[in-house]
Amino acid sequence: MTSKFLRSVLAVAVISMISAWAQTGSAAPAGAGSAPVSPAASPTITTGTGSKIGTINIEQAVVGSNEGQRDFDALRKKLEPKQNELKGQNDELEALQKQLQTQEGKLNDDARANLVKQIETKKKSFDRAVQDAQEDAQNQQKEIFQRILQKMAPVIVKHAQESGFAMIVDTSNPWPQSPILWYGEGGDITKAVVDLYNTQSGVPAPAPTGTAAKPAAPKPTVPKPTAPKPTEPPK
Repeated sequence: MTSKFLRSVLAVAVISMISAWAQTGSAAPAGAGSAPVSPAASPTITTGTGSKIGTINIEQAVVGSNEGQRDFDALRKKLEPKQNELKGQNDELEALQKQLQTQEGKLNDDARANLVKQIETKKKSFDRAVQDAQEDAQNQQKEIFQRILQKMAPVIVKHAQESGFAMIVDTSNPWPQSPILWYGEGGDITKAVVDLYNTQSGVPAPAPTGTAAKPAAPKPTVPKPTAPKPTEPPK
């Protein structure tokens, strides 16, 4: 699941990249489409000359492409050691809290105060580690997403122009987070774009990891263990 924070950060990049390509792509000479287009090249949205309005789930297209599945899966494996480390810290914190609860009334004041202080110190360290891990994961997800979208944007525009679309709207966020209240499946170009991009990128489909069917576009996860609350000493 991509976080709301990540989605909001990427929303501007999606509009800027595709808009910039739409304004420059059709006028570019042959071979120029491979050059990177700056997301800040144009702040305006250009509509096509066709008559249809189509939709695309940008998030699903990027993450569900062969390249996206490969790179996000590699990131997930890269983050596993940190997730395991955080789980260990969380288990240690829970054990100390359980110790405080089970030994309540058996500890003298000094022993109890030392245990409470130890719990508070470890919780602060754990909370800081979780926040750092989340920020690092979000930054790496954002880098992968933007890198793939940078290359996918011209594919989207080219397909939309050739298919006679006047406008393509992103349906990654459901209403009311986005202005798209309802849309039909007939005008959705997500799968077509993913197929075209997979062919262009040359990245093979990931090998199946089991017999059970997998979702077409699994979303990246962010490590977010829940920190238990320390028990407060009685007043």
